[in-house]
Amino acid sequence: MFILEDEQGISHGECMLPRYPNRPYIGVGALVVEEGRVLMVKRKYPPRKGYWSIPGGHVELGERVEDAAVRELREETGLEAEPLGIVNLDELIVYDKEGAVEYHYVLVDVLVERKSGELQASSDALDARWMDISEVAGRTDVTMSTRGLMEKIIRGEVRLDKPFKPKLTSYTC
Repeated sequence: MFILEDEQGISHGECMLPRYPNRPYIGVGALVVEEGRVLMVKRKYPPRKGYWSIPGGHVELGERVEDAAVRELREETGLEAEPLGIVNLDELIVYDKEGAVEYHYVLVDVLVERKSGELQASSDALDARWMDISEVAGRTDVTMSTRGLMEKIIRGEVRLDKPFKPKLTSYTC
């Protein structure tokens, strides 16, 4: 476990990722934007317990990234959605004092369109609510990755009007 801090030294809580992995782990975020507001959840469990973020979690083996985003959204908020495509990709790499990779995550954000359901915090979230994108970017109780995503949206670096649809390639050996 370690305390994750951003470039300004702001703590983002405990992190319980697998230490010293032999491969990167894939995390997915479900980005729901309506009328300039983004859907946020307050994390119930580490990493960054008690911090706000977009709904998300791990991609399971054999699961498409877009399907993982929809599943995580449902699990955390009770909402059903349709994936529109990938809008952002970031990496989180933490090195120890000797320079070894202690943690490595590839974070994929999928834009989704809400289809049905009533917004409610589910088993993985303490709270769920809509927030203005500019408000999220300025808060200190938001995860680094979500705050960075909102800053990219504000600067026009993330294009919500042009999500990328990944191609699935699968076969049997």
